[in-house]
Amino acid sequence: MIRNKNIICISSIDWGFIWQGHQEIMSKLAKNGNRILFIENTGVRTPGVRDIPRLKERIKNYFRGAKGIRKEMENLYIFSPLALPFPYSRTARFINRHLIIPILEQWIKIMDFNELIIWTFLPTPLSIDIIDNLPKKLVVYYCIDAFSASSASAKKIKKSEAVLLKKADLVFVTSKSLYNYCSKYNDKVYIFPFAVNFEDFEKVRLNEADSAREELSGIRRPIIGYIGGIHKWLDFNLIAKATQRYPDYSFVFIGPIQADISSLQGIKNIYFLGKKEHHQIPQFIKNFDACIIPYLLTDYTQNVYPTKLNEYLAMGKPVISTDLPEVADFNKDNNNVVFLGKTDQDFMDYIGRAVNDACAASLEKRIAAAQKNSWTIRVKEMNSLIKRAAEQKLNLPFDWRESFLRQYRIVRRKFFKIAFTFLAAYFLVFYTPLVWFLAEPLKITQQPEKSDSIVVFAGGVGESGKAGQGYEERVKYAVELYKKGYANYLIFSSGYVYAFKEPLVMQALAVSLGVPEEAIVLEDRAKNTYENVSFSKEILEKNAWNKILVVSSPYHMRRVALVFNKIANNIKVIYVPIPNSLFYSHPKKDISGKGIWKKINIRQIKGIFHEYLGILYYWRKGWL
Repeated sequence: MIRNKNIICISSIDWGFIWQGHQEIMSKLAKNGNRILFIENTGVRTPGVRDIPRLKERIKNYFRGAKGIRKEMENLYIFSPLALPFPYSRTARFINRHLIIPILEQWIKIMDFNELIIWTFLPTPLSIDIIDNLPKKLVVYYCIDAFSASSASAKKIKKSEAVLLKKADLVFVTSKSLYNYCSKYNDKVYIFPFAVNFEDFEKVRLNEADSAREELSGIRRPIIGYIGGIHKWLDFNLIAKATQRYPDYSFVFIGPIQADISSLQGIKNIYFLGKKEHHQIPQFIKNFDACIIPYLLTDYTQNVYPTKLNEYLAMGKPVISTDLPEVADFNKDNNNVVFLGKTDQDFMDYIGRAVNDACAASLEKRIAAAQKNSWTIRVKEMNSLIKRAAEQKLNLPFDWRESFLRQYRIVRRKFFKIAFTFLAAYFLVFYTPLVWFLAEPLKITQQPEKSDSIVVFAGGVGESGKAGQGYEERVKYAVELYKKGYANYLIFSSGYVYAFKEPLVMQALAVSLGVPEEAIVLEDRAKNTYENVSFSKEILEKNAWNKILVVSSPYHMRRVALVFNKIANNIKVIYVPIPNSLFYSHPKKDISGKGIWKKINIRQIKGIFHEYLGILYYWRKGWL
C-alpha cells in the first residue's frame, strides 16, 4: 500500500451522496497515512430543477468550510467548490478555472501538498484544467461510467475524456466495454470493478444485532429489496409487473429518489424508505429475502457494474438481475451465482426461486464471490500499479519543458485574472447604472410648498471643480420657484470668492432674471455645508422664518438634511434640488440621436464619491 502521499481526488459524486467506490477508496487511502483532498462533483451536465436540493447543499457545505474546504476525518479533507454549472461553456470554464485553481494552489502551499497524485473520476474540461495547472507527479483516471451516454448534454464530454485518457499515467475501468474504449487512447488500462467493504458487511452478517428490524417490522415478508439511487435507469415497468406477479411479497427500495416514480406510487406492496447512512445499509440487506438489480438495458447500462451486486452477495443474499453485460460476465466468473433474467418473464420467475434458495451451499457460494471482490484486495492491487508507475516516472529525466509551461500558465492565469477583474469593474462602473443606484440614497426630493423663504446653497467650485459653474442652475431654479409664488424672499449662502464674492454674483443673476433686490438676503461667510446651515439659521431666526425651501445639487441634499436635523431641527425644511442638473445628466442619446452606451463619467463619480466622503467627515466631526 502507498503511504505518506498527497492525493487530490476529483470526484464525480459528492461526499455525502450514496457511499460508493469514491468514498471507499479515498477513506482507505487516508487511513493508510495518505493525505487526501476530495473535490466534490463539479458536474457533467447542466443541472435541472431536481438538482436544486443538491445545489443548496453545495452552497451550505461551501460556507461550512474555509473557502469550501473542511476536514472530514484524519488525513481527509473535502472541497465543496462553487462553480458555474455549465461544464462545456468556454466562458463558464474560464470563470470556474479562476474560482477553483487559486484555492487549490493556496491549499497546496499552506498544507505542503507536494508531489501530487491526481486521481480523477471526472473527465470534464474543468478536471483537465485542474490537472494541467497543478504540480502533479502522477495522474490516475478511474473511468467508472460511459458519461457520454448518461444524458444528452453529457455527450460533449467525449472530447475532453479523450484528452484526459492521453494524459493519464494509469487508467482504471469498471467494465470490459470501458476497457475496450479507453484502450484506444492509452495502453495502461486495468479493469477494477467496484467492490465491497467485505469486512464490515461480514461483521453485520455474523452479528445477531439487527438495527433495521424495527423499521421493517410493519412490512410483510418475504421482502424483495433494492439498495441504491431510484434513478432513470431502473425498469419501472418491470418492477410494477413483479409487484403484480407477487402480491404477497413486499418490494422495499432504499435510496434517494432521483426520477419520476409516479407509475409506482399507489402500489400497495411497494415501499420507498429513502436514503440511509452507509453504515445502515448492511442491516437492511440482512433483512431482505432476495435482492434485485432491475436495470434497463441501454447504451449507458451496457457499461455499468452495479456496486450493490457485491454488497448483496456479501450478506449471503440471492440476487436477481436483468441481463446487464457486466453482471453476465461476473456470473460466468463466479459459477452462475446470480439469477440472470434475460426477459421480463425470466426475471419474475427467478424472484420466486430466489426467495426459496436458502441452502448452505448457495449461501457459501455467494459469500465467496463477494470476498474475491473486497475493497481491501482491490485497493492493494491499485496501489501496486500506482507505486510502480510513480517509480518509473521518477526515473525519467527532468521535463524542463513541462515545468516551464506550467509556470507560464500560472503567470498567464494571474494576468488574465487581473485583466478580467479590471475590465469587469470598468464595465460595471461606467456601462451599467450601478453607481447611480449606489448614489440614490444621497437624493432627497420633495414637492415645493408655500414657505417663508427659499435658501440657495451655492457650490463654490461645485461638482464640476471649476469656479463659476456651481451656482447658475441653482439660482435659475430658485428664481422659478420665487416667481411661482412659493416664497417672497431668497437667501443666497456662500463664502466662496472668485474675483467677486459668490453671493454678489448670485444676486446679480437673480436681479437680471426679474427678482427685486430687496427680496434677496446674502450670507457670505459659509465655507462649507455645516456653516451654510448654521449661518442661514441665524438669518431665519432673526426674521422669524420657520418654513423654508432649500435648493442645492440633487446628491448634496442628504448631507444638507443631516446637518439641518442636527442643528436646526426647529425649522421645517422642504428639500427641492435642481430637477435637471446639467452636471449629473446622463442622457440615453446624444444630440444627433445616436445611443450613448456610457452611463456615467469620471467627474460624476468624483462628485458622488465626494458626497459620501463629506458625510463620513461630518460624522467624524460630530456635525451630523
